[in-house]
Amino acid sequence: MGKILRYKDFLLALAIFLSFFATLSFAPLFDLDEGAFSEATREMLQNGNFITTYLNGELRFDKPILIYWLQAISVKIFGLNEFAFRLPSAIAATFWALGIYWFARRYFEEQTAFLATFLMITSLQITIIAKAAIADALLNMFIAYSMFFVYLYLDKKDKKYLYLAFGAIGFGVLTKGPVAILIPLAVTFIYLLIKKDLKLFFKTVFNPIGLIIFSAIALPWYILEYMDQGMKFIEGFFLKHNISRFKTSFEGHGGSLFYYVPVVLAGILPYTTLFLKAISKVKTWFRNDLYLFFGIWFLFVFLFFSFSGTKLPHYVIYGYTPLFFIMAIYLKDIKNDLLYMLPALILFLILLFLPEIALAIKDNVKDEFAKEIIKESPIYFTLTYRLFFGFSILFLISLSFNKHFDKITKSVLLGFLSVIAINFFVIPTYGKIAQLPIKEAALIAKKYDYDVVMYKLNTPSFILYSEKFVKKRAPKSGDIVLTKITALKNIENYKIIYKKNGIALIKVEK
Repeated sequence: MGKILRYKDFLLALAIFLSFFATLSFAPLFDLDEGAFSEATREMLQNGNFITTYLNGELRFDKPILIYWLQAISVKIFGLNEFAFRLPSAIAATFWALGIYWFARRYFEEQTAFLATFLMITSLQITIIAKAAIADALLNMFIAYSMFFVYLYLDKKDKKYLYLAFGAIGFGVLTKGPVAILIPLAVTFIYLLIKKDLKLFFKTVFNPIGLIIFSAIALPWYILEYMDQGMKFIEGFFLKHNISRFKTSFEGHGGSLFYYVPVVLAGILPYTTLFLKAISKVKTWFRNDLYLFFGIWFLFVFLFFSFSGTKLPHYVIYGYTPLFFIMAIYLKDIKNDLLYMLPALILFLILLFLPEIALAIKDNVKDEFAKEIIKESPIYFTLTYRLFFGFSILFLISLSFNKHFDKITKSVLLGFLSVIAINFFVIPTYGKIAQLPIKEAALIAKKYDYDVVMYKLNTPSFILYSEKFVKKRAPKSGDIVLTKITALKNIENYKIIYKKNGIALIKVEK
C-alpha cells in the first residue's frame, strides 16, 4: 500500500475542492445548456411557477423539475450568479464521489476504494460536468446510488437496499426522466438473466413497497405538470425529448456507431492508458458477480447510446462509475510509466500550442464565425498559461522516469495536475473567448434597458445576464440587435454598440 494513502482523506477532500468547487465562478455560464437551465431557473423565480419551466417566456419541456428547484434554492441563498447556479451540481458530484468510496470500501481494499474515487474526481468529463449548471451531475449521482443499492440488495438480500434503490431511481426520474429507470432496469435484467434467476428480477421490480416509494417521489410532479399543461407536456417531454431523441438525430446531435469511442478515450483523460489497459483485460471483468455487474453496466450504457439516434458526449458518462472501479483494479498492471503519462503529455502539448494550431488550420475552417474567434483568440493565451503548460510537460516527463514514487503517488500527482490545468487555465480561457462577450453585451443591454432582438444566434445566457426576454426575428429599423459579426452583411445600416470575439451588439439605423 502506497505511503501516500496515509493522507487519503485529505487528498480526496482537496481533489473534490479543486475539481468541483474552487472555480465555480471562474467563467461565465456556457451556452447552450448552462444558459438554458439557468435562465429557466431565473424565470421560475420571476414568475413564481415552480411546476412548469419556461425559457424566454416559452414553455420548456427538456428536463424534469428537480435541478431547477435546487438551483432556485441556491440562487435564493447566494444571489443570481454563476456560483449559485453551479453549486447544486458540485454538491451532487461530491455525494457521487462519496458514494463510490462508500461502496468500494464494502467490496475492495482501501487502496482500490481511494483510487476509484480519485480517478472519478479528477477525470476530464467528470470535472467538467461536476460544476456545470445542468442536470447531469445530479442524475449521475442518483444512477450510481441506485445501482449500488440494487447490487447490495441482490448480494445481501436486505430489503432496505431495495427500497433505497427505488428511492434513488425516483429522484433520478425527477431529475432527467426515464433514463433513470432504464439503466438499473436493463442492467439488472441482463445480470439476472446471465445468473439464470429471472424470478428474482420480477420479484425485485414489482416489489409493492418499492413501487410505492418510487411513486411517492417521482409521480406528484409529473401529475401536477400534466394537470397544468396536458398533452403539451406529454408531447414535449415524453415524445419529443425522450422517444424522439433515441429514434432520430435530435437538433443535429447525431453520429456514427463509433461516436463514443473517441468520447470515452478523451473523457477519461488523463487516465486513457489505464482505461485501455482495463479494456485489454475485458475477459477478466466477468470473473465474479460484482465484476460482471460492473461490466454489464458500462457495456449496456456504451452500446445503448451508440445505437441511439441522438448522441451527446455526456450520455456515456452514465456508464463511467463502474469504469473507475475497474481501472483502479488494473493500475498495478501498468508497466511503462511514460506510456501512462503519454495521453496527458499529448493533451498538454496541444493546449500549449493551441493558438498556433488554430491559426494554422484557420483557412481550412468553413465556419466564418469560428474563423473570427480563432483570429481574435491568441491574446487570451497569456504568459502564465504558456508557462504552466510548459512546466507541466517537463514535470510529467520527469515524473515518468522517477523511481522513488509508486504508481499511486504518480496517479495522484497526474490527477491534481490535470484538474488544475482544466479548471484554472483551460475553462477560464475558453470562457473569456466564447462567453465573456455574451455576458458583457448582456450587461450593457441591462444597464440601458434595451429591448434586444437576437438574430442568427441562440445564447440563452444573454437573457439571464440582461434579465430581460429577447425577440428572435429579422432586425428592423431602430432595433437593438445581438448577432454574430458574420451576420452583419445581412443588415444595411447599423451602429456598433459593442463588438468582441465575433459577437456584436448593434443598433439598426433608419
